[in-house]
Amino acid sequence: MIAYRNATAADADAVLAFWATAAEDSHRPPDSADAVRRLVARDPEALILAVDNESVVGSIIVGWDGWRCHLYRLAVAPTHRRQGIGRELVARAEAKFASYGGTRADAMVLDDNDQAHRVWSTAGYAPQPEWSRWVKAL
Repeated sequence: MIAYRNATAADADAVLAFWATAAEDSHRPPDSADAVRRLVARDPEALILAVDNESVVGSIIVGWDGWRCHLYRLAVAPTHRRQGIGRELVARAEAKFASYGGTRADAMVLDDNDQAHRVWSTAGYAPQPEWSRWVKAL
């Protein structure tokens, strides 16, 4: 049975191991356990996990800056895909946004990640062609 809960600092290593096998990691700076711990310390509700017998099988980061709603790192273990876990993680994130007073959510999705496109489309999201993401490494 899948349980859903907020991540804790103690989950940092397990989350990194999970992302190494389940998440798309191209085009991004390397992750670290310290970064996961900082995220959880700053906002204990930001990282939602799906857990199966203490193993992380899904994740989503719920980014709320007080103005906009942002979703990152939606991932489901290959062994657990097509069971509704991604859909449930998105629904839980959207419920958090609604409780904060958020009115629109956006998701960071790689252009060439076709599998993710299907998940996000099913959840009601669509690309916004008039915007581009601009980045700078710090």
